[in-house]
Amino acid sequence: MSKRAVLEVIALDVEDAVAAQAGGADRLELVTEMAADGLTPAPATVAAIRAAVDIDLRVMLRLADGFAAGDVDRLVGVAGELRQAGADQFVLGFLAADGGVDLAAVERVAEALARCRWTFHRAIDRAADRDALRKQLADLPGLDTYLTAGSASGVDDGLPTLLAEAAREGEPGYEQQILVGGGLRLDHVPRLRAAGIHAFHIGGAARPAGWQGPVSADAVAAWRTTLDGAAG
Repeated sequence: MSKRAVLEVIALDVEDAVAAQAGGADRLELVTEMAADGLTPAPATVAAIRAAVDIDLRVMLRLADGFAAGDVDRLVGVAGELRQAGADQFVLGFLAADGGVDLAAVERVAEALARCRWTFHRAIDRAADRDALRKQLADLPGLDTYLTAGSASGVDDGLPTLLAEAAREGEPGYEQQILVGGGLRLDHVPRLRAAGIHAFHIGGAARPAGWQGPVSADAVAAWRTTLDGAAG
């Protein structure tokens, strides 16, 4: 029997969250400012979404466009505010100027999350050496997922990398779940599922009217149906 796939949907507000859950999403990624590829939402927004839905929420910890950590003290403070608002899962990822992981910043923020579960986001797709990044982060508490397209340009170009990393599942640095997102289309799903990948992340694909429009429950349901029907 195939393993049920995880479907994560980007939500900007309560309306998005309710529609995504109605369509069959398992989890939401909460962000704001998609023009900057997703920044940290306000604690009040997180609290309102937490009250409106009962599926898992992962909240972005990213204060500015790009993948530099910026003010780590501020990040730690924001993480505390979000936890008080009801957040208990997070999304983060910081790179140094040379393209390596900013290990000091990631460790500091991860420590502040006190073993909350978290995703290292698509900063991995911009890393100078993704294998080295995975191995440096392998033992950090709470890290259970990598959001990745396999390439900075999206799943079309990253598919060979995704399949190769899926084949290394269980090796040091490869224990975490692969969550595929970034140019992901429904026609990618069968091959990814057949390779043993069970988690998928959509943003614009859940919004027929684009980022100016809301999440569509019907669009999410179409993804749910495809994921449930694909061999895993």
